[in-house]
Amino acid sequence: MENKNVTIILVHGAWGDGSHWRHVIENLHNEGYSVRSVQNPLTSLADDIQKTKDLIDMQPGKVLLVGHSYGGAVISGAGHHDKVAGLVYIAAFAPEKGESLGGIFARREQPSGAANIYPDEKGFLWVKYDKFHESFAQDLNKEDSIVMSLSQKPIHGSIFGTEVGEPAWKTKPSWYQVSDKDHMIPPATQKEMAERMNPKKIIHLDASHASLAVRPKEVSELIKEAVAGIS
Repeated sequence: MENKNVTIILVHGAWGDGSHWRHVIENLHNEGYSVRSVQNPLTSLADDIQKTKDLIDMQPGKVLLVGHSYGGAVISGAGHHDKVAGLVYIAAFAPEKGESLGGIFARREQPSGAANIYPDEKGFLWVKYDKFHESFAQDLNKEDSIVMSLSQKPIHGSIFGTEVGEPAWKTKPSWYQVSDKDHMIPPATQKEMAERMNPKKIIHLDASHASLAVRPKEVSELIKEAVAGIS
């Protein structure tokens, strides 16, 4: 099947893991696409880029990287891999060389979700369990939000101060989905990053930060369009 010529690798962001892509995985797999979802440690940007590259290494041919949220910074680094033919950003960071995620946040007033993030004694950042729904996924059903909240995976705070290297979106074709009701990364910031990339396509969804869970059909369609664009 033609869809098998490209492996789609889904890269999760902070406060989640590969299962955040559950519905997208079901959609793509059921239509015959080859799809994998990485499990990153969220311990440092370098660690997460390496873990993603390890999964890329295992694939037989071309790879499309899809990053959600912080995963956008990861695919911007891992995307230099020879097998990577394209990049899709889902409500994601797309930093320029020398930028940090904290610096990108500092450009404008903090989103409402930022007030609900707190560190533990080892420097990992968490979203308050009882504030996860309103911060991350206000349009997701309460049951799924509770599961996301109680199973959240923290991210090390040092990652937000890490300056990134030359991003792969400068040389690889890219696509971007903006979440217009995002409480974690301001929609205006997403739009700025997307337009700066000069992607093949930008789509807007009337969705929270968890667009991959709330609007998996539309997210899957954008991914399929990107696969067609690099096949």
